Amino acid sequence: MITLKGNNIHLRALEPEDLEFVFTIENDESIWEVSNTQTPYSRYLIKQYLENAHQDIYEAKQLRLAICKNNVAKPIGLIDLFDFDPKNNRAGIGIVINESENRNQGSGKEALSLLINYCFSKLNLHQLYANIGSKNEPSSTLFTKFGFQKIGTKKDWNFHQGKYYDENLFQLINNNI
Repeated sequence: MITLKGNNIHLRALEPEDLEFVFTIENDESIWEVSNTQTPYSRYLIKQYLENAHQDIYEAKQLRLAICKNNVAKPIGLIDLFDFDPKNNRAGIGIVINESENRNQGSGKEALSLLINYCFSKLNLHQLYANIGSKNEPSSTLFTKFGFQKIGTKKDWNFHQGKYYDENLFQLINNNI
């Protein structure tokens, strides 16, 4: 079994050819709220990021993978591990599927399943966590389907369009370690 390949999608490392896709995602103001971004990224900065994307997760403390439909190289989304902490065997996880025609088709669910399996079987992580805005029901539903439990709420955590919103912290413990 190939760890990062599922029935309909696969996860792969970022390539230089992904520059325009990553540029589009990073500069999509509609998702800045979930990525805690407030400023646009230049193609130059993204090109530099892609040139360093070969760094090992132990060095970079993060891993960003492209979500692609099987037999198609063009990404439909990104899935990230961030705040990788090898001492405590944990990492944060985030996912974004680009464009509405790619959403609600099971790609995010399959990508999350593949990455959880990779984290627990290959990286030997003990826990994963996700920070999800309290109004983001689709993400809350997705993560809870995989056993993530809401363990807390950060009150008035994010300021967006003139209002403060809570952010929930979800956690998944690997009980097989």
